[in-house]
Amino acid sequence: MGCLALNASFEPLTILPIERALRLVIDRKAEVLEADDARIFRSERDRMAAPLVIRLKKFIHVPRRFRRQVTNTFLFARDAYRCQYCGRHKATLRGREFLTRDHVTPVSRGGDNSWDNVVTACSVCNNRKASHLPEECGMHLDKQPHEPNYVELVWAVRRVTEVQAKYIAMFYGEEILEALRKHAHEAERKEHHGHEDHHHHERAPLTLVT
Repeated sequence: MGCLALNASFEPLTILPIERALRLVIDRKAEVLEADDARIFRSERDRMAAPLVIRLKKFIHVPRRFRRQVTNTFLFARDAYRCQYCGRHKATLRGREFLTRDHVTPVSRGGDNSWDNVVTACSVCNNRKASHLPEECGMHLDKQPHEPNYVELVWAVRRVTEVQAKYIAMFYGEEILEALRKHAHEAERKEHHGHEDHHHHERAPLTLVT
């Protein structure tokens, strides 16, 4: 479990390792808002409870262009860790198969690296599609790609405690918090079903129809 770092404006920024959060506090660059008294860190001079939420003393400006960058972490979260062509969840991938980023319109054909042109694809589908358009090789997208809600997405890929969630709701509102809980529940449900499907295919491979 890490520490939630808030901007000076109370905007949630990220989850930091506890040791990094402690260093910011010791250097007087941040103040502790919530701490876990059951976890104590000791040094030669100090004895401190593990910080759960800290607030930076100086405001940090986060350019919007960084907020909108496409990363695999956020891309996979947007697509619920499921290949947008064959529909398989990451939990059902076999052997050396893995999730990748696919450009719907290939870069070699003028496609860009925007949210509207990238999807999650398993390595098998990505290799099959190669530098083609989906329709050129008989492939179809599960849904059209789109730019996600940044706030929901950036916190959906992080695990936060109820105490930390309180500060996210304080800044963004209860609706965002409920959306995060719904997203987390949906991801767990899909991963659970993905594991069930994987075990089912392992037990009865002859039931697959191609």
